[in-house]
Amino acid sequence: MRNLKVTIQYNGKNYCGWQKQPDSLGIQGTIENAIYEITKEKIKITGSGRTDAGVHALGQVANFKLESKIPAQKLPNALNAKLPKDISIIDCIEVDEEFHSRYSAKRKRYRYLIYNSSYRNPIYKDMSYHVKYDLDLKKMCEEAKSLIGEHDFKGFMSSGSSANDTVRTIYDITLQKQDNLIILEVEGNGFLYNMVRIIVGTLVDIGRGRIKESLKNIIDSKERGMCGHTAPAHGLFLKKVDY
Repeated sequence: MRNLKVTIQYNGKNYCGWQKQPDSLGIQGTIENAIYEITKEKIKITGSGRTDAGVHALGQVANFKLESKIPAQKLPNALNAKLPKDISIIDCIEVDEEFHSRYSAKRKRYRYLIYNSSYRNPIYKDMSYHVKYDLDLKKMCEEAKSLIGEHDFKGFMSSGSSANDTVRTIYDITLQKQDNLIILEVEGNGFLYNMVRIIVGTLVDIGRGRIKESLKNIIDSKERGMCGHTAPAHGLFLKKVDY
């Protein structure tokens, strides 16, 4: 049995998320079906994390065990011929048996797109959060610095999470504006359920002036009610996973 690591890009609009569901279309199940079509092997593919419905990926990583002798470098084209156009395998390599796409991950980087304009943009409608209100980007950038470092992010977690340890380390966060598009990127050693989307929603509410409290005090409170809203899923991209 070989252990294969794949890098995947996908548009999450038409999917229930990464994890396969009995009655819904998931990224995981779609890729497993494509592998079966090629190899006739029923395998389980494990992702670095479970992206929610509507979330996209520029660099999702997954691994699976396979008996087939198809060369790793030939698998991306073979799988892409079977996959729908909104999913693409962009890399495949053979890795050590011990490699696990989730537990071996050291860092993850997410990107979030905010389309800040009075009017919606049909080009970005499925991949950005349309915020029609004026945003104080300078203030958002200043407050975002408080996220860097090791903190207890309990307040930045949606209910329904099974995480007991809510301490995470943020290594970097940036916000840049290109015309009407605000590009937020955040990198950390791990993220709680909906943590990135709550960070975005909180920064948007700070930028609008709806939240007057400092982000440092919000973090220290560990209370979900102190944070802002949860930004929509369709603006979020899993950009990169480091091992």
